[in-house]
Amino acid sequence: MKRSPIALAALVISTLGRACSRSAKFKHVWLCSCLLATLAACGNKVNDQPADSKTETSEENIETNYFPAIDRYLINEIGKHYAEGEHCVPIHSIVTVDERNAEDILVWGDFWVFNYNQVGDTLKCVSGGSHPGLMHIRQTEKGFEVTGFDQVEDGSNNLPSAKRIFGDKYDAFHTINSDEKARERLRADGLAVYANKHNLDVNMYQDYGWPAKKLPKME
Repeated sequence: MKRSPIALAALVISTLGRACSRSAKFKHVWLCSCLLATLAACGNKVNDQPADSKTETSEENIETNYFPAIDRYLINEIGKHYAEGEHCVPIHSIVTVDERNAEDILVWGDFWVFNYNQVGDTLKCVSGGSHPGLMHIRQTEKGFEVTGFDQVEDGSNNLPSAKRIFGDKYDAFHTINSDEKARERLRADGLAVYANKHNLDVNMYQDYGWPAKKLPKME
């Protein structure tokens, strides 16, 4: 029986804040936007669809399962390579998610890591950087874990590796990655949520060599 293909379309920008204190266990908070996976099947009746048809990716599924796994990976595997700070707060903008293979869930995104020290009422960034790419996730006995990370390379290999990793999703990634104003808003919002969650007496954040900026007020 001839079957129609199923197309998955998802475009998301999300932010995630996760805190790490060098004197305590990792804690986390996350700030995320909605994720919508739209499935379309053409030319088949409902009863004709194969048993392994792709099911809709729910926002709750993404938030509760994948974000904490991505968070841990960014802190434990990426953040450790930067100058140490009192607080590690990654952010990420998700391009799309493919759940067709439960043993290898694919999450394409623009991932960032920032380490901060608190000085008075200001979170001062001491280190950080961009790590876009494709994360591989699967469920283990301990929960969902990142099992691999195909990272966009630096230097002359940056563009070729980005196009190879993101494929037909490259334009969506480029739109997200090149929008510095949107990323800065997401970063500030994530920091505000983090500071509120962990009862930090701060209202500013600052990058080295730049004036301090006010954190958004929590409603």
